[in-house]
Amino acid sequence: MNLRTIPGVLACVGLAIFAGGCQKTGKLPPALAARFEKEGIVRQADDLTFRRTVAAGRRDSGWEEKRASIIVTTESVFLHVNGKPLVEITPHSTGFYEIHRDHDRLSLRAGGGKSAVSWSFRPPGEAESWATDIRLVIRKAKSR
Repeated sequence: MNLRTIPGVLACVGLAIFAGGCQKTGKLPPALAARFEKEGIVRQADDLTFRRTVAAGRRDSGWEEKRASIIVTTESVFLHVNGKPLVEITPHSTGFYEIHRDHDRLSLRAGGGKSAVSWSFRPPGEAESWATDIRLVIRKAKSR
């Protein structure tokens, strides 16, 4: 091992111990990767920290931070951990979905009422362009 790589390795180990910070989350099964390539990938970010909030604004609300990846195509929004879906929005989706931007942070809300879950994150690049691309997918869904 090169001596210059030791600080990076130690930082990664420290993050892994305290926050799961080195967890890789972007691996996709070949069938999903092929689907997204066919749909046309517009945005993709791996290994982001998402804040998952359940029942926001209620007395029993709570949140947790989770590492995950997100893919936005012309047809889908897929929030996942190594291919395991956390949120999937397609033209066939019948749930309720919203995307909100607050400065450099986006909040993707899935569901309504007591079952609503919000996934808040800082996308790489310009948040507004990410929000616009996600809104285009939400408009195609059977939700609303």
